Amino acid sequence: MAERIPEPVPAVALSGIRKSYGSVEVLHGVSLAAHEGEVISILGSSGSGKSTLLRCVNMLEVPNDGTVAIQGEEIRIDRRAGRPPRPSDAAQVQRLRSRAAMVFQSFNLWSHLTILENIIEAPVHVQGRDRKDCIAEGEALLERVGIAAKRNFYPAHLSGGQQQRAAIARALAMHPAIMLFDEPTSALDPELVGEVLKVMRDLAAEGRTMLVVTHEMAFARDVSTRTVFLHKGVIEEEGSSADVFARPHSERFRQFLARA
Repeated sequence: MAERIPEPVPAVALSGIRKSYGSVEVLHGVSLAAHEGEVISILGSSGSGKSTLLRCVNMLEVPNDGTVAIQGEEIRIDRRAGRPPRPSDAAQVQRLRSRAAMVFQSFNLWSHLTILENIIEAPVHVQGRDRKDCIAEGEALLERVGIAAKRNFYPAHLSGGQQQRAAIARALAMHPAIMLFDEPTSALDPELVGEVLKVMRDLAAEGRTMLVVTHEMAFARDVSTRTVFLHKGVIEEEGSSADVFARPHSERFRQFLARA
């Protein structure tokens, strides 16, 4: 009898995620798994819970119920009655956040640091890596995203598109296993969106594991391996991007695409 090959462990596994703010439940038991090399676009109208779901991956939002596992390691959550849920082990969360780097809608660069200093800050001070090595790698990453000439500039002197590319380079400097993108182009002027999407397309082509909350339908359709559509905290549609865009089953998703 042939030996059974074990199933690969997902890069990210969310199971039964519920999240409430006071009496309002935003996520209603959402489950989602991303395997290594997958690019999953998460779509939905404003208020559907998509950013909240993404932020549960690295505990920027702590779910009221359900489990989160990064590369097979479940994040331990203290849910004792009478107080809000919180991670049981802050050191575990910090370590796993290095594996799941977040790129935010509003860039979140440190305004008092140059672009290069932004990139090396966490590798040097959180991961304890050699500063000289981090500087060399940071300069290479800035070259890769097309803003090497801006290494000694401060964020306020860069365009929104340049700041977002710097934020992507900063995330890459952590050597993450998974990259989380929370509407990375929605704060940009239309003419700057393309330069950020090009970097993201290149990352996808390299086989990066990515979870992307986005309104960019062309990216979801053409770059993502899978697309998830959330409606009022529930997954309404999920499947290969080619299938869900060509043959959506959900009437709400069809309406969403018609408005996009």
